[in-house]
Amino acid sequence: MATGVEELLEMLFSMIDEAKSVPLSSEKCIIERDRALDLLDDIKAQFPMELGEAKKLLAARADYIASAKREADLIRKQAEEKARQLLAEDELAAQARQKANEMLKVAEERSRELRRAANEYCEDTLRRTEEAVSEAYDEIKRSRARFRAAVSGAQPAAGAGGGQPGRAAYDAEADK
Repeated sequence: MATGVEELLEMLFSMIDEAKSVPLSSEKCIIERDRALDLLDDIKAQFPMELGEAKKLLAARADYIASAKREADLIRKQAEEKARQLLAEDELAAQARQKANEMLKVAEERSRELRRAANEYCEDTLRRTEEAVSEAYDEIKRSRARFRAAVSGAQPAAGAGGGQPGRAAYDAEADK
């Protein structure tokens, strides 16, 4: 069975594209309802996987930020320790303060930069994932609309009782 939403959508498109035309109509076709519905069910089942990927990205972002914080804390602690050592010596006290402040500024700037980079990366990745999911969802809606149009167009215009005996006609209004 197909694994990705795009592959499932392509299968549905192919099924509709290759369907036999209804006599006296080039815009209407006959497709296997159960097969089309199965494909749509498979597509819907794939969405949690896509969302799972987005959750993994958020978790990776949180890990990245936590790592950046740990690194910043370590740099700060190292700077503080270095400052304490330098302060212990009277003649180097002024230099120690200056060096410690510089190290703290570097650590804070590095932490901000890492946080900013992580946020940009996650935002971009989530945006692309959102776009892919949105496109897939839009394609499903279009395919379903075409399917409904195809199925409702295959019903006889005379109303109830027409059509193939023993085969229920698809009712798009019942799905709403």
